[in-house]
Amino acid sequence: MNSMIDGTMFVSMLREGTRNLSANKQLVNDLNVFPIPDGDTGDNMLMTISSGYEATTTHRAKSLHEVAEQAAKGMLMGARGNSGVILSRIFAGIAAGFTGSTEADIRLFGRALECGVRESYKSVSVPVEGTMLTVYREAVEYANSRLTQESTFDSYFDDMWSELKSSLEHTPELLAVLKEAGVVDSGGAGIMYIVEGMVRAFRNEIGPDEPEIDGHAAATVKNVDFSLFDENSVLKFGYCTEFLLRLQTCKTGIEDFDLDSFISYLNSQGDSVVCFRDGSIVKVHVHTMRPGDILNHCQAFGEFLTLKIENMTLQHNENTPGADKSSLDDHPELKFSKRKKFAFVTVAMGDGIKETFTSLGVDQVVDGGQSMNPSVEDFIKAFGKIDAEHILVFPNNKNIIMTAEQAASIYDRADVRIVKTRTIGEGYSALSMIDISSGDVDEIVRTTEEIGQSAVTGTVSIASRDSTVGGVPVSKGHYIGFVGDRVYVDDPDRGTAAEKLADELGAGDCDVVLILKGSGVGEDEAADLLERLEKKYRRTEFIVIDGGQPVADYILIFE
Repeated sequence: MNSMIDGTMFVSMLREGTRNLSANKQLVNDLNVFPIPDGDTGDNMLMTISSGYEATTTHRAKSLHEVAEQAAKGMLMGARGNSGVILSRIFAGIAAGFTGSTEADIRLFGRALECGVRESYKSVSVPVEGTMLTVYREAVEYANSRLTQESTFDSYFDDMWSELKSSLEHTPELLAVLKEAGVVDSGGAGIMYIVEGMVRAFRNEIGPDEPEIDGHAAATVKNVDFSLFDENSVLKFGYCTEFLLRLQTCKTGIEDFDLDSFISYLNSQGDSVVCFRDGSIVKVHVHTMRPGDILNHCQAFGEFLTLKIENMTLQHNENTPGADKSSLDDHPELKFSKRKKFAFVTVAMGDGIKETFTSLGVDQVVDGGQSMNPSVEDFIKAFGKIDAEHILVFPNNKNIIMTAEQAASIYDRADVRIVKTRTIGEGYSALSMIDISSGDVDEIVRTTEEIGQSAVTGTVSIASRDSTVGGVPVSKGHYIGFVGDRVYVDDPDRGTAAEKLADELGAGDCDVVLILKGSGVGEDEAADLLERLEKKYRRTEFIVIDGGQPVADYILIFE
């Protein structure tokens, strides 16, 4: 059994941890305490750790600290959802614990894991026990408490593994929602699978195959139709060019590197520029007609760690089937003659919902929601497409707030503020009534959050299993109407469930109720629901919008 862990071993452990989580991702997703098919903890954690593992594959150094730091940086940029952000901070703390070390003995390894505990708890404003924080902390504390002169990595991992399982089994006793749902904490389960894989790698119990990471959890090679750009085509949209540049001391003074001049050059050569620095690494995203010129210029400062160039004519045709106009997300056409005072970024899924937010004056809509949380980099790309002094971000989901805050802390070309909207309804209400006339950004954020909190968002979705939520029996295959974690309705008919939910939430006391129809709901069914509600509540105006959102068959917004 090895007595030390070096950089090569750490990469192998990370690789197997990624693969084991990938193999068990759906099990983690299915532990979602709410009985609808939107469990995404497994996806978020897998996308995060996958980004970390992928980062190590481009890093040739053998030093344990350098490898761990590279993995942590990769996870930061790929972190999605609360579970992903927490996981990224665990590994950031571990990397900090390895500072200056080429390898680690068992005691240094234990101290580094303790750093991961401290860093992960710091990342959460109000840590909740009974979550992945608890599972990881208790496992580390127990394993470290049992260290003796005779301890080996083998005995250490045995202790850690036994406490991981014990702590995970105990999570329902700490969180009532877990106990009622009859499940353990999903994030804690994700930690358990990651550690299981990492220990397997240390013990050389792995096969030669690469991690099996499914297409939803990591970037995959697209099936590109090359006929879309043939011998007679004319390049209209240029090339989407992205790379990580490692600044080199033999080429530039790293401490004196002028990022502003670097960005000015990129803007002179293209548009949609996103560029920021993390230590000696510069991340670049730019749309340009001449990527070779940019690469030659940038190579004067360092060497490329990763590089991706895509013809945006192919992207354009893939993203807009049957359309002749480019996607605003990939090819923004709006140019500002002067810097805006305020700009808005929101998160949404479904074409209809996105269009609704755009009509409210939103500058950029980040694709994502309950079943697909956006990453830190997704937010930073959106920020980079805006020229504004203040950027207000509306996450519209409680699991996305932390990721948005992480992105805001990194981005330094504007004052980014997070308006903590937790539902689509809160975001819609806040944006429809926002008042920026005072110019006081602190006051605007405060009052806008208050406006959003006044909206009630009800959701109708199909139940994925039999359960009891808050004392309400739920049958698999029925449609449940709920607000937050509270279920009001269980009914075998979707339209009836929506009608009953409207009754429960006092539709007759509202002036306006907005109904967002999901992608699986037909026009006739929605029209029938509208007719029934209008007959029942003649003083209330009901507005139906084809939201196109997945998972939620209906979203009802009461203002």
